[in-house]
Amino acid sequence: MATFLFMPESAYGPTNNCIGIGNLLRGRGHNVVFAAEASWAGRLEPLGFVEDLVDLAPPPPPDAPEQAAGQFWTDFIRDTKPVFRTSTFDQLSGFMQPTWQALIDGAMYCEPQLKEIIERQRPDVIIEDNVNSFPALTTAGVPFVRIVSCQPLEMKGRDIPPTYSGLPADDRSEWDAFRAEYDRTHRPTWQAYSDWVQSCGARPLADLEFIHESADLNLYTYPEVIDYTDRRPLGANWHRLDSSVRATDAPFEVPPELGTGGALVYLSLGSLGSADVELMQRLIDVLGRTPHRYIVSKGPLHDTFDLPPNMWGAQQVPQTNVLPQVDLVITHGGNNTTTECFHFGKPMIVLPLFWDQYDNAQRVHETGYGVRLPTYSFEDAELAGAVDRLLADDALHTRMAANGAVIRSRDGTKRAADLIEGLAG
Repeated sequence: MATFLFMPESAYGPTNNCIGIGNLLRGRGHNVVFAAEASWAGRLEPLGFVEDLVDLAPPPPPDAPEQAAGQFWTDFIRDTKPVFRTSTFDQLSGFMQPTWQALIDGAMYCEPQLKEIIERQRPDVIIEDNVNSFPALTTAGVPFVRIVSCQPLEMKGRDIPPTYSGLPADDRSEWDAFRAEYDRTHRPTWQAYSDWVQSCGARPLADLEFIHESADLNLYTYPEVIDYTDRRPLGANWHRLDSSVRATDAPFEVPPELGTGGALVYLSLGSLGSADVELMQRLIDVLGRTPHRYIVSKGPLHDTFDLPPNMWGAQQVPQTNVLPQVDLVITHGGNNTTTECFHFGKPMIVLPLFWDQYDNAQRVHETGYGVRLPTYSFEDAELAGAVDRLLADDALHTRMAANGAVIRSRDGTKRAADLIEGLAG
């Protein structure tokens, strides 16, 4: 029995990806530890994992009022929502750089905790699914695995668009300008971080990279049919997983009140997007006037808005068991949801908000597997028309179903577990 230590980003996509892989390793008799962020307390242990969690910021003072569930996301969206309405160029300074700084602050704060966890758990292999480096993970003297749960433009190249830009793959006219603005807004932050990483005993970060490439094993999740493999070859220690879908979600049956007639559509903007109640309400108003049925992931503010009769929703739904039953997905374009849609062969309407969601939206759109719409400025008829058009496109559904069958046959989660297990000797 080996011990595998996972440290995922404190977000549903990376954490769920690690849960899926870790569950297979646990089923093979191994000890699987999660050094996840402290808010995941009590959610990983029932799945059979060891929780040895970290704080990414100081705890609130003892006399601070208790924060209501979902309040963090409420405050985040309230403060950040105006930036989501700006271009990807403007988001570099308005959202991206401050977010990188917050992630860096968390890494610096939890570095001593991580060292203690590694000393306590003595892992045989360490797996990080995150976007920034935690030096304790790479200096522990055991094999280190990097998992990329973001869109693969994160692995940069001269012949692919700049990551986070949402720019087309076949139009280079704005690539250089975006890269120059990224350099201008991020270089001081990157330089300070690389200096700190080195002070902790880790090697320097590559130019404008916030995380190290692993010398042992690098994994990324993206379907081959929309990947950039012909434009950006990767080294021998990089392995693509067409998908990595967990098998730990609760069962799901379509609620009987939705009936059985007509198309079934899944609407999910993720934890952050769904906390923008104004945006969710607009989507619900438009879609509520269509003849289709909808399953809605309502998010942290689920009790602040109601759904019309052609919709059913909950704060969270077991997405991997919902997707096989629907005909179309309306999504923010998070990498986890995007790859799961391909895994189950479902076309998408993508409404991106930030980070790599723009890249996923553009890639789905330009490869013909769905439609990218402007998240805050779409016309009512534009959204309703896209739903009708995609639902009626039999050729697209046939193509997606065939892609899904191939992707599922490759069993990316098992492949990841096999590759990681092989490092334990």
